[in-house]
Amino acid sequence: MRRIYFDNNATTPLDPRVRDAMLPWLGERHGNPSSVHAFGQAAREAVEEARAQVAALLGALPAEVVFTASGTEANNAVLFAAARRAGGRGHLVVSAFEHPSIREAAAWLEATGMEVSRVSPAGDGTVPAAAMTAAVRPDTRLVCLMLAQNELGTLQPVEEVAAACRERRTPVLCDAVQAVGKVPVRVAELGVDYLVLGAHKFHGPLGAAALWIRRAAPFEALLLGGSQERRRRASTENVPSIVGLGRAAQIAAAELADRGRHLGSLRDRFEAGLAAIPGAAVHCAASPRLPNTSHLAVHGVDAESLLIRLDLRGCAVSAGAACASGTVEPSPTLLAAGLSPEEARSSLRVSFGAANVAAEVDEFLAILAAEVAELRRLAGDPAPYVASRR
Repeated sequence: MRRIYFDNNATTPLDPRVRDAMLPWLGERHGNPSSVHAFGQAAREAVEEARAQVAALLGALPAEVVFTASGTEANNAVLFAAARRAGGRGHLVVSAFEHPSIREAAAWLEATGMEVSRVSPAGDGTVPAAAMTAAVRPDTRLVCLMLAQNELGTLQPVEEVAAACRERRTPVLCDAVQAVGKVPVRVAELGVDYLVLGAHKFHGPLGAAALWIRRAAPFEALLLGGSQERRRRASTENVPSIVGLGRAAQIAAAELADRGRHLGSLRDRFEAGLAAIPGAAVHCAASPRLPNTSHLAVHGVDAESLLIRLDLRGCAVSAGAACASGTVEPSPTLLAAGLSPEEARSSLRVSFGAANVAAEVDEFLAILAAEVAELRRLAGDPAPYVASRR
């Protein structure tokens, strides 16, 4: 049975070229980048080369790039640094679309004394820029708006929000983990103060991420100890993974336009093929989206049941509902976007990667149609369904 992997927004397979760059640092090449001997200095050169590669992808200065172990760590670092500067008081503005690493951190800070304004998205899957900026107050310490929504794939008006916040001298954190490597991301154009990316979302290794900090933007380290990363993140650098992140960034920079066209063609082929599946509705199809992401509801079908059947057929996608404490709850993101609980529970996210091909799309569509029909038959559902886009 051939395996079809269409869950690239969760993580992407490692590019063989990235693996080849990492392998020497998992074997014969070793050394602590802080050591002064030749082994350590070779490791230091590898880390700094990767830093330059990440900076080039973002149109940034290498000195502005801080390596972290994950996007979660980077997001937490910025939020908690802002809270410390404010003495645990003040105000935060976050979109209701943010990743849990921002949502949960903001909730913790709220419970300990900060005020938090949460801005809901509109029905098109984007957070209105006017609503974000209207929530900013004189005591706002940080505004958080992601660039690409990880479930729906919709692109958010970060540039517009950042421009308004800059006039108010309010810093902006942009979680760009889902966007980097898929669409052009240039920090000068976005105008934000902090930006986060993760290697495993664009065919790099797990456990490697980066935080870009605008020069002169305030920041205090979350991890304290050694002087690594110019005292912005204490911890011995994970040289193999950082090398992999740098190589993935270099490849993404060189291939971004072609990659975007390829991913967009797969998504469009998939969504066109959904016309053969009654009751399949593509969400936010008219909104600016990542080229690789299609989020849809299959009406009359429970997404968790469909996900299991697809997995047994060798197809990996993501359900639009999360499993918690043994019960299936609708995704908070989808509810915030205006989907009903029923529609959220019937939703799937299909996300394509650079290695996927058109033949996989066609095979998956046939499997999806068969499994949807079978689930409806088992449920005794006679309802007539029509495909739609919203």
